[in-house]
Amino acid sequence: MSTAATALSVMAMIITLSFVNGFQKTISQKVFSFWGHIRVQHFEAGKALVAEESPITKNDSVQQIIQQQKGVQRVAIFATKSAVLEKKKEIEGVLFKGIDVHYDSSQLHQFIKQGRWLRFDDSLYSKEILISVPIANELQLKVNDTLNIYFISSSGNNSRRKLLVAGIFKTGIEEYDKLFAIGDIRLIQRINDWQPDQIGGYEVFVNDYKQMDSINNQLADKLPNVWAGKTIQEVYPNIFDWLNIQDVNRNVIFAVMAIVAIINLITCLLILVLERTRMIGIFKAVGARDGTIQKIFLYHASLIALAGIGIGFIAGIGICLLQQYFGFIKLDEANYYVAVAPIQIIWWQVILICVLTAVVCFISLIVPTLLVRKINPVKAIEFR
Repeated sequence: MSTAATALSVMAMIITLSFVNGFQKTISQKVFSFWGHIRVQHFEAGKALVAEESPITKNDSVQQIIQQQKGVQRVAIFATKSAVLEKKKEIEGVLFKGIDVHYDSSQLHQFIKQGRWLRFDDSLYSKEILISVPIANELQLKVNDTLNIYFISSSGNNSRRKLLVAGIFKTGIEEYDKLFAIGDIRLIQRINDWQPDQIGGYEVFVNDYKQMDSINNQLADKLPNVWAGKTIQEVYPNIFDWLNIQDVNRNVIFAVMAIVAIINLITCLLILVLERTRMIGIFKAVGARDGTIQKIFLYHASLIALAGIGIGFIAGIGICLLQQYFGFIKLDEANYYVAVAPIQIIWWQVILICVLTAVVCFISLIVPTLLVRKINPVKAIEFR
């Protein structure tokens, strides 16, 4: 029973950690692929971060400063503008994200479910658009269909354009899939009467997302005063807050499983001591020291704990690998942002779980062995 309880605890901790790692990596990478890690633009106090940007002039020297910052992988320009999509009198509001021909779309190809990426071969602006699966379903659109897009202006002069649906994408983050469409930044420049060198801002992609806060702080000292950088975690905090809650769930499961393993091992050792009361009395009668007898029980209890840890390690890794390759655990994508539970096995974390479990169990086993010192040899030999 103690071996089974220890194995179950170790298995549960390995699986929990791998699932939490997988969730955090997969979902955060979806957001990063779509928006980058840092957004550099002209921020105004009191203005929503996802609203239309105030234009800034594209500056090659500033772009070079960002690109040369240690840890930065690449930089891309963007702009956004509120718009309404219309097809057969059905309408849907979106935030039109404009990009240029130099945009590295390799990370977004995985999200394109139908069609292809945009073409920028038109001299004025690309007359193509990428829409999401929810928007396509709402407007009953397919690849190569045309739609009308109305750009909303604060002055009341709304502009209409006809665009071709080049592709349909789905990230799985439904509230953002319903909000965004992707097209040519030159269309936004024409609608806003911007100059060709005016943009909404820069998307900065970094090599290690865990370093984006420090990189953003370093860039703050180098950027012009009218520009500011925000990490994507600050722009869309709700998703990352949800991911951080997973850390709390993980810690609770770790605590519960550790307590289960410790209680079962202590109970097991107490039973072993009580069952061997006469043996302890005989050992003491022939001159055995308390420490020697304690070591005997610690040795056998440690074998039980190590056997449980070994079985838990094999079972936990086995289940994680099965999920990784076959994906038998399905999820509601609308609620969890992924259709299949993602797994990420970080081996040093798995080894650390096993080592710490062994250390904690061994320390906790010392307590019941102190009962050996309380046993009277004469009474123990008479014990039935």
